Order: sequence, then structure tokens, then C-alpha cells
Amino acid sequence: MITVMTVKLSDIQDARKILQGIIIPTPIVSDEKLSNEIGAKAFLKAECLQRSGSFKVRGAYNRISRLSDEEKARGVIAASAGNHAQGVAVAARLQNTKAVIVLPENAPLTKITATKAQGAEVILKGANFDEAVAYSKQLQEKHGYVYVHAFDDDCVIAGQGTIGWEIVEDLPETTVVVVPIGGGGIISGIAIAVKNLLPNVRVVGVQAENIAPVSRAFKEGKSDESTNYLPTIADGIAVKHPGEKTLEIIREYVDEVVVVTEEEIARGIFHCVTNNRLVVEGAGAAGVAALLAKKIKVQESDTVCAVLCGGNIDANLLARILEQVLVRQGRYIMLKLLVLDRPGMLATLLNRVAESGANVIEVFHRRAMWLAPLGRVGIEMLLEVRDEEHGREVYKHLENAGYHVEREGQGDWEE
Repeated sequence: MITVMTVKLSDIQDARKILQGIIIPTPIVSDEKLSNEIGAKAFLKAECLQRSGSFKVRGAYNRISRLSDEEKARGVIAASAGNHAQGVAVAARLQNTKAVIVLPENAPLTKITATKAQGAEVILKGANFDEAVAYSKQLQEKHGYVYVHAFDDDCVIAGQGTIGWEIVEDLPETTVVVVPIGGGGIISGIAIAVKNLLPNVRVVGVQAENIAPVSRAFKEGKSDESTNYLPTIADGIAVKHPGEKTLEIIREYVDEVVVVTEEEIARGIFHCVTNNRLVVEGAGAAGVAALLAKKIKVQESDTVCAVLCGGNIDANLLARILEQVLVRQGRYIMLKLLVLDRPGMLATLLNRVAESGANVIEVFHRRAMWLAPLGRVGIEMLLEVRDEEHGREVYKHLENAGYHVEREGQGDWEE
């Protein structure tokens, strides 16, 4: 069956005019380290710097600004994993319209607070995005609000497509565009724009492995609603069911869909923060994660643009992710050993650590917990080292100083 695409390039062009002066034309930054990693020129579309912290304000404003005065008087409602909430809240405030947002009960506090700060009424309901959608539809029927869908809406898709137009304008040599996929709104809009303006460009979508319905639908030709999904740090793309409109556009315009693991997403976040000074959330880092993990094949002649679709990450989660990646990269090591339970023994040990050039992050004394031999005390040290090789040198230096040292592993946890 041939599906007629309802969103055209002209719709995206119209959206650009409506959004002029409302959104930030976000920069495209060169990423030299990523370029070296993948063997091609790599650039990042920093939509994490967008108003409200993500691309969502583009589609939301394009939709809400077109409402009639009667519709605006009724108010709007939306369900969101977090970023659409802020986009709708900003757009509604700018249009002097009441906004009611339903978020999952486990939505990041950062996104809840930011949405309320824009003047929206926030309701927490449901264990995930899909349950929040179901409740928002009930409220829409009860109160007569206008529904602003997170992705399966022509105006929303066209608004997100303005990102693709900006990529073509600012980086016309682009040959590969990498875009995260949740419900499919952003990749649908971008794909329509870039495929019409740069016919030879490849568009690659990225999903979190823990919740990747579009990846399966793309390969198998149909959605599998029976699949069980796992939590993901990429909460912005944690959508169980893609839109009907977006899925058809993805099948028509997107060349490939790949998936990334939680560890790969964490590495993507770490890369953006440490190498580009850009704070991104899990969903925003998915494209970079796929490139770093070599999930996307590129040629030396390619110019790759990965879209960093959002930067609304909780500070505590960001800190944990950065620390865990440091451990995995061998920059943090945990050593376990015994010393005599006498004054000065810990100071002597720490002097040996200092001689090796390692920096002490934390020190723990263990007696009863380890059942350490009487007269001795167990010591655990979290150390910062330059790299894995330096970590091994520190280990060897302490052994040569007469300590029996054990290096703690990263853990073997059941999922």
C-alpha cells in the first residue's frame, strides 16, 4: 500500500517563518576527537542549547501558534517523557494559552521543575510515557483541551524538520545525518528536509537497545506490541509505540536504524561533556554513542552530522554517569589491601600512593565487615589515575612496597 506523505518541504519552510525570532538557530560544532574515532569528518548539531533545552519547542510552537482564538481559550494538553512538556509549556506561555502536561511518575525532577517554571500545570501519572498519554487523553475528553501530540502530528513534524533545513544551510557538504528516535517526530521532520534538499544524504536513526520498537518495526515491517522493555537512561526516547505518521515517514526516508546499549549511551554523554563542553541527556547522546561504538559505517569522504536533540539531564544522574565511565576507562580504580592496625600505618600507605602519582578520592577502613585478621585493618581506596596503564603501575608500586593488593572489579550485576 502506498502512503501519501502529509508533511511536505513547503510545510517545513512555513514552519521556519513561524519560528523566526522564537527559536535559537543552534550551532553546528566540529568534533575533532569523534572525527578521529570514526575516520570521517564529524559535526554536532547542538540542539541541546535550544530554548527549553531541546528541539521540542520547534514543533510545539508551530502547532500551538496555529490554533484559533477559541482553541487557545480552551487550553492545550500534552503527554511527555519530559522534553515535549517544556516545549509545550514555553509555546503555550508565548501564546497566552493554558497548558496542562501529564508526565510519567518517574520523570526526571529537572524536567518537572522546568515545566512548572514555564507556567504549565503538571500532573504525574503512569509508569511510562504510554500510560501518561492514556491519562492525558482522558483529561482532554473531560475538559475539552486541544491535544498537542509529542510526535504524531503534521505541524509538530514540520517544526522539527526545521533542524534539517538548518543542517543543509550551515553544513551543505553533509553526507550522513544521525538522529535519535523516540516516537519518530524529529527524525521524520529532519529526513523530509534533508532528503529533499540533499538527495544523496544518508539518514540513520538511533534507538536505545532497552526500548527499540522502531528498530524492530523498520526491519520487520510491523510494530511488535508484545515486547517487554527495560528502563533506559535515554528517557527522552523511551517510547514503546512510534506514531503512525512517523513510522511511515521513517520507512520512506530513513536509510537505517541502529541500537545502542546503556553503556554506549553513557560513553556518548561523557564524550560530549568532556570533549565538546556540551551537556547532553541520554537521548541527546544516542547518535554520538552509535558513532563511537562503530554501529554506523562511514567512509573517509563522509561528512557526518549527529543531532544532539536535548540537554535536560538530572545533575545527579550526570555525575553518576561521568563517574562510571571514568571507572570503565580505567581512570578510577578501587584497591583493597590489609595494613597493621597501628598508628601511622595508613599515613605510610598514603605516602606510597602519592609516590605513584595517583590521587586519593576516597578511603574506607574495614574491620568487622571484612572479618579482617585481628591486629590488621582492611583498607579500600578509590584512586584517580591517568589511564589504565598508570593504574597498573600504581598497583605494582604498592606490591613492590610489600602490600598484598587486590583490585576490585566493576561488578557482575543481574539486569
